[in-house]
Amino acid sequence: MYPKIEILPTKKLIGKRLKMSFLDDCTAELWGSFMPRRKDILHKIGIDLYSMQIFESPPNFKTDATFEKWAAVEVSSFEAVPEGMEAYTLAGGLYAVFLHQGPASAFQKTFQFIFDEWLPNSEYTLDHREHFELLGHKYKNNDPSSEEEIWIPIKRRNPA
Repeated sequence: MYPKIEILPTKKLIGKRLKMSFLDDCTAELWGSFMPRRKDILHKIGIDLYSMQIFESPPNFKTDATFEKWAAVEVSSFEAVPEGMEAYTLAGGLYAVFLHQGPASAFQKTFQFIFDEWLPNSEYTLDHREHFELLGHKYKNNDPSSEEEIWIPIKRRNPA
């Protein structure tokens, strides 16, 4: 499981956010409030969903560390943001893109590979930008055949 290295352009997102920790995970609550209302969002681009995390600097992945999590879609315009939702500009930049295959419940194994094996042995280091998962048409939540892309913000360890 090795990543593609991609340069992501700036993106406009509209969605909902909650503050949480890995220990006090409110992901189901966040998506439960977002999904019924996503039809209210105008100017959507595609069908992909963004599950985005914004961590403190430097990121702390301990179970009790808090972060902001978003459930969002990409849009072409911030015109008419639905009530109870917010606009967010995803900065873009250099990302390592991993494919997670399997149920969402197996995500921890992929996460450990990325941060304990791949990243320390790569020519990259973590950059302080948004982390996100792209949930496309192959995403099926806890289905064993589910697929999602994991986008990790990176920068070169030793810039040339």
